[in-house]
Amino acid sequence: MNYINAYLSEAHKIVDEIDTGVIEKMVNGLKALRENGGRLFFLGVGGGAGNASHAVNDFRKICGIESYTPSDNVSELSARVNDDGWDTVFVEWLKGSRLKDSDGVFVFSVGGGHAEKNISANLVYALKYAKKVGAKIFGVVGRDGGYTAQVADACVIVPTVNPDTVTAHTESFQAVIWHLLVSHPDMKVSEMKWESVK
Repeated sequence: MNYINAYLSEAHKIVDEIDTGVIEKMVNGLKALRENGGRLFFLGVGGGAGNASHAVNDFRKICGIESYTPSDNVSELSARVNDDGWDTVFVEWLKGSRLKDSDGVFVFSVGGGHAEKNISANLVYALKYAKKVGAKIFGVVGRDGGYTAQVADACVIVPTVNPDTVTAHTESFQAVIWHLLVSHPDMKVSEMKWESVK
């Protein structure tokens, strides 16, 4: 089998193995967050940061949830990195956003953060703070889910079907899952443009 067919076959296998019960739990949690007037803060780095920015648009416009991500404000993000360091950039941003118990934090990460391995410690510190204030935690992550999966109220772990394509599939399926969420009948409050064109 050539690489293209193998890659698409892996994607098909991931679809079959995704835990739909966790997605349903996520829908219920996000719906409750919206009903309680909570805000949703997306955290991610690299591809996850790009996904976070796109997801903010969709959750605001389609689901009517007030949403933000630090990657949309490069001036503040880079100032915090420069002045305080990369490890604390997200936790300090959440503090500046006055994160509270009615809010949620949504992580897009390949590994989910590992304090012991010093990988994505910025996510670990941010999630520890989110737990402390009682905010809900959601995530779409890969590998074993890392710290995000350990502390989340609902976390989809993208199954590893090939160790050589973990990042590609995880970041791709972050988009698949959040688009599933925003188009879910229990979440969608505004019609999407092309679906409304008859």
